[in-house]
Parts: sequence; C-alpha cells; structure tokens
Amino acid sequence: MEPSDAYRQCEQIVRARAQNFAYGILLLPPQKRRALSAVYAFARRIDDIGDSTGPVDQRLTALTDARAALRATSSDDPVLVALHDAAGRYPIPLPAFHELIDGCAADVRGATYERFDDLLTYCRHVAGSIGRLSLGIFGSEEPAAPKLADALGVALQLTNILRDLSEDRLAGRIYLPAEDLDRFGCTLDVDHAGRFTDPPERLANLVRFEAHRALGWYDDGMRLVPLLDRRSAACTAAMAGIYRRLLGRIAADPAGALSRRLSLAPWMKAMVAARAVAGAGR
Repeated sequence: MEPSDAYRQCEQIVRARAQNFAYGILLLPPQKRRALSAVYAFARRIDDIGDSTGPVDQRLTALTDARAALRATSSDDPVLVALHDAAGRYPIPLPAFHELIDGCAADVRGATYERFDDLLTYCRHVAGSIGRLSLGIFGSEEPAAPKLADALGVALQLTNILRDLSEDRLAGRIYLPAEDLDRFGCTLDVDHAGRFTDPPERLANLVRFEAHRALGWYDDGMRLVPLLDRRSAACTAAMAGIYRRLLGRIAADPAGALSRRLSLAPWMKAMVAARAVAGAGR
C-alpha cells in the first residue's frame, strides 16, 4: 500500500473518532497533520482493545499482538504503513506506544489506584506517552519540552477521567485514588439504576478537588506552547484549550458531569481553535 493511501485512511479515522483532537490536528501543515493522524490512529486502535468487552485473556493477547505489530519491519496494515512512514520523516519515539499498551493492559486487568502517584504513573503511560509522540512531530530543541508534553498529557487524561466517571464506573473501572475517596467520604458505589449512592455534596467536593488538581497540570503543561513553532503551538493550544474548557464545565457543574457525558458544542470548539490560531500568531 502506498503511504499516501495509508495516510488518507488514518485521517478518516481522525475525522470519525477524534471529536476534540481533530480541531487541533487541522491547524497543522499537511505533512505534520498526516503524521499526527497516523499516531492517533494507532493509539485509537490500542484504546479500542482496552475498552472492548471481550474476555480478559483475548484482550491482553490483542494488546500483545499490537506490541509485536509495532516492531514489525513491514506490514500491509494502512495504519502501520502510515505510522512507520511518519517515523521515517520525524523523530517519533515509537517505544512510547509500549507505555500506552501497558496502561491499557492495566485497564483490562481492572487495576485500581491507592494514591495519586499511582494514578499519575497510569496517566503518564496512556496520555503522557501521546504527548511525547506528538512532540516528535511538532519538534522542539528545548530540553524542557518532553517533560511539559508529558504534563499536558496528564492534564488531558485527568479531564477524561472526570468526564467519564459514571461511564467508567458502570464498566467496573475506578480511577480516582482510594486516598481521595476516603478523604471525601465517597465510595463511588452505584445503585440498581447505575446512579452513585454517595451524598451529592461529597461527590461534588471530590470532583472539584480533582478538577483543581488537573488545572495545575494544565498550568504546567501549557508552558510547552511557546516552545513550539507557530502552527504546532496553535494545534497544541486548541486541543488543550478544548479540554481545559470542558474541565471548567465539570468543575462548575459536578452533578451534571456525574449524570451524563459532558461535551462542548462544535461552535465552541471552533471558537477555542480560532483563539489558539490568533494567540499563536502574536
């Protein structure tokens, strides 16, 4: 398969599945956009394995197969064709995908987290790795850039955890650290209708606490933006801006976040992207 055809298939995956990231990816020049689409497409494949509902052993085997496919020197798989072509054009740290696979394997096994440091390791695996992979495409000579990309990935993942708190709980997953649940007197138990049984005020305080913590990671991670070229900076600011605004809505309305999956309207995402372009141009 020709790389151009493979990239087109990856870009189709982005358009269909990356409802938030697509707004940032579109701000990149074509070659970088194609490369980041390949990274996203393979990451999406790994996530889908972790999120599927098949037997644990089958999902773990599928993750092992994905790890092996990443090492293969040749493939007819369009996503892998595009990914390896992109890695030949940019210094993409492909081994970072193994961290993502490790994180998804923890999901499949039903891992829980006692302390925030334990959760932080997971976030760095599943999202910090994507930040570092993306940085390989964006490019930056600054020594601090990888650490900041990692921090921004952690911020995005913490936002995902809060956004999907109810959905994940119904799937049997609890990401929030046990020490935080104890601190706020919460269990995240659910009733027969799938509603949390903790007192609403306690839950709201827990969500606000975690949202405030995530904001600190955004403050750190957004220091990456000035270290990037104009269009990469706009891409990063748009994607982070969309998630940060979503986090603000979660903090403002914890009950709403717990009762449904919050999202931003397309016009609001477009506005955030436009402001990112304007800010990068200054």
